[in-house]
Amino acid sequence: MRIRGAPLIGVAAAYGLALTAHNAKAKEKKELIQQLSESARNLALTRPTAVNLFWAVERIMKKIEEVKHGSSAKISNAVVEEAKRIADEDFEVNRRIGMHGSPLIKNGDTVLTYCNAGGLATSGYGTALGVLRTAWTEGTKFKVIAAETRPLLQGARLTAYELQQEGIPVTIITDNAAGYIISKGMIDMIIVGADRILKDAVINKIGTYTLALLASTHNTPFYVAAPSSTFDIKRRVNDVEVEERAQTEVLRFQQLQIAPEGVNAYNPAFDITPMQYIKGIIWEKGISSPRDLQKRSDFL
Repeated sequence: MRIRGAPLIGVAAAYGLALTAHNAKAKEKKELIQQLSESARNLALTRPTAVNLFWAVERIMKKIEEVKHGSSAKISNAVVEEAKRIADEDFEVNRRIGMHGSPLIKNGDTVLTYCNAGGLATSGYGTALGVLRTAWTEGTKFKVIAAETRPLLQGARLTAYELQQEGIPVTIITDNAAGYIISKGMIDMIIVGADRILKDAVINKIGTYTLALLASTHNTPFYVAAPSSTFDIKRRVNDVEVEERAQTEVLRFQQLQIAPEGVNAYNPAFDITPMQYIKGIIWEKGISSPRDLQKRSDFL
């Protein structure tokens, strides 16, 4: 959790392989490629849910395959340059997501967001928060409600901080207040990020599905903002492992024990939102309905 956010995890994995290439002591090209392959396998084991990790590792390994007949120096340089390219592309892609999504937000709107999908979760601009940043920069005046996002409070700690730095008015709510404020008509739309977009569902921070159900019940538009590197349209829900994290995240707050000793906790990190509850996916090529997105072939 020192690195979190699906796009940033992908960028970090790419730079992890770049570090392997840069620091490798291999005397022969074959040994260098073996070291890079081993690093790729180790990185792929770290986080099972966010697809950007696997996308970035596969992209680097494909680049290695393209230049494998060159010298060791050429292979190392190619890996480092590809990692830099992945990071730069992520920033630009997020800016385009912001550009496409910003017209959805109107003056006077109140937008609810969940977890953290800003610059701290990407290479620097943000997906869901990138939409908000762009709209604000364009002069649209609105307010944001940031759900705290238990158990690690990414909304309260990170999202609120990023919005504050941008000068965007933000109010934090407890996660269990969302139903009340949505039912009262206090929210005009919900925008969240994603860790993996499947053929039949979106996987994101635990609690996203609850918000999507609330949004559907109260006719509140629910949008997902994510780059195409998060798309995994060929797979369905049953193909993906949902990461579970340590019980202590729930049983403690920082170092303070908040539950009775000996009590267990169940701590899935993500949940699954069926496509039927999602109005649109905001990505670098526009805003697509889930049905239209599944018909596209340019990222499959």
